[in-house]
Amino acid sequence: MAKGPRNVQITFGSPTLTHYGGVYLLHRFFTRIGLKRAFAEKLRVCHRNTRYTVGEMVLAVLYPMILGLGRIETTQLLQHNGVFQYLTGLQRYPNPTTVRRFLLRAAPTALPRLRRLHDRFLALMTGRPHQPSRLIFDVDSTVLVLYGKQEKATIGYNPIKRSRPSYHPLLCFEGRSKDFWHGELRPGATHTASGTPDLLAACFAKIPAGVRLVIVRADKGFYDHTLIEWLEERRARFVIVARLTTPIKRKLAHLRYVSPRQSIDVAEFRYQPLRWPRPYRFVVVRRPQPDEPTDQLTLFKLGRYHYQVLVTNLPLQPLNLWRFYNDRAGVELLIKQLKGDYALGSIPTRHFLANETYFHLLLFAYNLINWFKRLCLPAELHTATLQTLRQHILLMPGQLSRTDNRPRLILPASGSREAAWKYALDHIENLKL
Repeated sequence: MAKGPRNVQITFGSPTLTHYGGVYLLHRFFTRIGLKRAFAEKLRVCHRNTRYTVGEMVLAVLYPMILGLGRIETTQLLQHNGVFQYLTGLQRYPNPTTVRRFLLRAAPTALPRLRRLHDRFLALMTGRPHQPSRLIFDVDSTVLVLYGKQEKATIGYNPIKRSRPSYHPLLCFEGRSKDFWHGELRPGATHTASGTPDLLAACFAKIPAGVRLVIVRADKGFYDHTLIEWLEERRARFVIVARLTTPIKRKLAHLRYVSPRQSIDVAEFRYQPLRWPRPYRFVVVRRPQPDEPTDQLTLFKLGRYHYQVLVTNLPLQPLNLWRFYNDRAGVELLIKQLKGDYALGSIPTRHFLANETYFHLLLFAYNLINWFKRLCLPAELHTATLQTLRQHILLMPGQLSRTDNRPRLILPASGSREAAWKYALDHIENLKL
């Protein structure tokens, strides 16, 4: 067996190496869409530290989220990475304390302006590469478990850590593009459906011209006649999981089921729940119970079957309606990615307003990466997670050199990753907004 090298001299301090060579693509994309200029023009806030502009401070928060550095404390790695600073156009990188103080002091003024800026870019990107004629809004909530003493952290529904304080954010994504449309950070004791009409009103206000149909999908936490009436007033379509009350359970065993597919029975009925203004269409999907125990918590068990009931005003056949609703599972995967890849649960401060600003910056970072994948990367990477994107593009080792007084970024030859890089560079340069 061949022996490895023994007498290797090790030195530290090379100023031309970086582990984040892929940030150059993000820098080019951000520059192309005018992100830095927008930060400078639209996020003008007063802050004491004049060494860094507001745009530099915002980018100092966004880049660690995208690169997977997680908590603000770990961003000190970027302070000593001169190549990273050069590739991103940051003349210097602030220390973690400076970033946290910026969130605390700038949040009252910066948060509303940041949200308006995010909406402006969302309107710009919604029509690219094609203008949609239909939008699907997937609404969901999640629990962010908190440790320590955070402002507005309350004890509510928490299946992960019972009796732990938490936040309970409400989120809305577009079902096909996976873009984030609107969201609110709420105390943990807030009911799931609380504030949903306001959230959807904000989403509807952003709908571009040319969209003829809007469909809302939601789980049983949003089963509420107030929400359904609100949607019908705006001529929106919906499919929502019904809460299995006693009157609905009584109906399940007496319906006439058909089997459009093996192991699936469907039926439908019209029913007017208590305090609802009129009867609605309810679709029932019945499936045999598996022999092994299941962890599925959304289906009701009766006899040998699992049941799921949907209330809707869509004219789809029951099986097609069920399949259409099941596509909503993608939003749960998105939330899982936000927690794992973007560190959504890493709450940076004890102050709610600063945490809310961080929350919306994180969702802005998610949308920026989603737009980057859709507009600049090959088709096989359009559905890639951020972790996959880091492995293929962002976390590529690079060496910065200068030849003929021209900077040169040297990256390893890497087959498919090299092809993706060249594809992205070409599409960024030809991107038209």
